[in-house]
Amino acid sequence: QVQLVESGGGLVQAGGSLRLSCAASGRTFSTYVMGWFRQAPGKEREFVVRIGRTGGITYFTNSVKGRFTVSRDNAKNTVYLQMNSLKPEDTAVYYCAASSKWGPLATTDFSSWGQGTQVTVSS
Repeated sequence: QVQLVESGGGLVQAGGSLRLSCAASGRTFSTYVMGWFRQAPGKEREFVVRIGRTGGITYFTNSVKGRFTVSRDNAKNTVYLQMNSLKPEDTAVYYCAASSKWGPLATTDFSSWGQGTQVTVSS
């Protein structure tokens, strides 16, 4: 497994931007599909986006399409989530996760998780 640490969360006004980072330990980062999930208070953890092993393939949930982008730097063992045009409904704890599966979407498809970083969007 790989150890993951997120950073970059914070408080931002609606319409603003944040960039989250997720640093991974270990030498096998490039063998994992990486994902971002989020969990709002009282709600289940939901899938946001995943990015393929080389970064060439991404898949976004509909609610963030056109606003969020994802990238990875395998040389730095880091995956990024750029969030633009943020809305209050984007408020949640954001988690990065790693999967060895093809096309992972469910939380159970991911075997390693970070501790999460809080994103709060004020109206």
